[in-house]
Amino acid sequence: MRYEGSCHCGKIAVAVAGDFAEAIDSHCSLCRRRGGLLAFIPRDRLTMKTPETDLSTYLFNKHVIRHHFCDSCGIAPFGEGEGPHGKMAAINLRCLPEFDLEAVKIVKYDGRSV
Repeated sequence: MRYEGSCHCGKIAVAVAGDFAEAIDSHCSLCRRRGGLLAFIPRDRLTMKTPETDLSTYLFNKHVIRHHFCDSCGIAPFGEGEGPHGKMAAINLRCLPEFDLEAVKIVKYDGRSV
C-alpha cells in the first residue's frame, strides 16, 4: 500500500510504501513523550513530498536514528537510520491519516533499557 503523510501543519510531507502489520510502541524517554507508533521500512520506500531542507533533526542517546520533525508544529513524522539491512526509515504511523491504526498489532519495546 502507498500512504501519504505529514506533520500537523503540512510543512513536512511524505509518501510511504508498505504493508504495516505491526508498530513499535517504545517507552524510551523520547517516544514516551511524543507518543509515536513506529514502523520500519527500507529508506527507499519513503519519498519526500516537500523539501528536505524543511526538516529539523534531533539526535539523542546513541545517535543511531535521526528523528526528523517540523520546526513549525513540532510533529515528528519519521526518522532515519542504518539497520541490519541498510538504510531504514522509522515511520510514525500516526502521521498517516488514511492508515487504520486499529488494524496494526502494537508491539511494546523496552527502549528505556537499551
